[in-house]
Amino acid sequence: VGAAGGVGSILTQLARQLTSLKVIGTASRAETESWVRELGAHEVLDHSKPLSEELKRVGLNQVTHVASLTQTEQHLDQLVEALKPQGKLGLIDDPKTLDVSKLKRKSLSLHWEFMYTRSMFETEDMIEQHNLLNRVAELIDAGTLKTTFGEHFGTINAENLRRAHGLLESGKAKGKVVLEGF
Repeated sequence: VGAAGGVGSILTQLARQLTSLKVIGTASRAETESWVRELGAHEVLDHSKPLSEELKRVGLNQVTHVASLTQTEQHLDQLVEALKPQGKLGLIDDPKTLDVSKLKRKSLSLHWEFMYTRSMFETEDMIEQHNLLNRVAELIDAGTLKTTFGEHFGTINAENLRRAHGLLESGKAKGKVVLEGF
C-alpha cells in the first residue's frame, strides 16, 4: 500500500529488479497506476476498493508478503485478510494504535523499518545503512533504478511549504516532494 509515494517508488523498483517476487503495488488514480507500472509492478491494485476483490481481479486470493507504507491502521483488516498464514507484514508508518492480535490467528509476523534505527542505537551493523544507501545510489547512477523525484516546489518559503504540504496531505503525491534553499 503506497507504491506511488517516495518510499514505494523505490521499493517497487528494488523488489522488481533484485528479487524474483511478483510485485503488486497499489494506486487509486490513473496517473499513479501508470507510474507504479512504469516502476516495474507486475500488477496494480486500487486501494480505494476492497483489497480481496482487487486481488481476485488479478487472479490471486492471498499473498505471502505485504509492505504497508501508509495508512496501515485504515487497511489493517484487509491486509491481514490478504496475507497467507505465516505471511509477513512490513510497515514504515506510525499508526497511533495497531491491534496486532489480529495477526495471531494466521501466525503473521510484523516487521517495522525505521531508517535511523542503526544510527540512533549504534547497532553493530550500523555501517550497513551507509552500504545500502551507496548501493541504491549506484543503481540510480547505472540507470537500473529511477529517481523518485516527484514535484519541485522551488525555494523554501511559507507559500511553497503550504503548497507542498497541501499536496502531501491530499494523499495524491507521486514520488518525493522537493523544496530547496532559502
